[in-house]
Amino acid sequence: MIMTFKVLSALLTYPGQELQEACAEIVPVLRTEKLLSPATISQIEPLLAELATSDIYDLQERFVTLFDRSRTLSLNLFEHVHGESRDRGGAMVNLLETYRAGGFEPATTELPDHLPVLLEFLATRPLNEGRETLADAAHILEALRDRLARRDSTYAGVFAALGELALGETNKTALAELLAVAEDDPDDLAALDAVWEESEVVFGPDPNGDCPQVRDILNRMDDRASPQAATTGFK
Repeated sequence: MIMTFKVLSALLTYPGQELQEACAEIVPVLRTEKLLSPATISQIEPLLAELATSDIYDLQERFVTLFDRSRTLSLNLFEHVHGESRDRGGAMVNLLETYRAGGFEPATTELPDHLPVLLEFLATRPLNEGRETLADAAHILEALRDRLARRDSTYAGVFAALGELALGETNKTALAELLAVAEDDPDDLAALDAVWEESEVVFGPDPNGDCPQVRDILNRMDDRASPQAATTGFK
């Protein structure tokens, strides 16, 4: 089990009392595993302090405002490639098959491309596989880090950590395209309703063959997957 991936997954989940109680244990775990530099761990510490000491309802409201009501900060990775179009369905079918090829069945109501779900899966895979998978999505992770930093959100530190874990260089062209998308206002509920009124995600035959970003991510994961028993997060 790669605990760094598991910790980062936990930090990106809807905050609850269990996470609050675990905050004191997180930095020692990260320091022991030594996958992140001390400087990067220090970027995560402000978030841990907030999670440990703030009112849980305030934390939950902030989380929903950031990640559920702001589409440009969505934790569903394929959202940033396909939006809610039907093209996304085939990509997620392939991702779910990749999980199952590794011996996992997501035990969650979240979609397969939800970042904390992916990190739970990668926590049980070989380290290089996890780092290569993050590299495939590095432009998405960097765009999220940039947007969170501009909002002075302490969650930016988690994405700094994911960026450090990712192998290779970020696709600068793809990153620029993501950052060129206008950010939505989580307080403008009418505008948000209009944005979300798109085609539902449909699971069926793979329609994403013309999307090289998604195809490459999934192909690399498929090549590396092998059946193994799940221990946490998946059953």
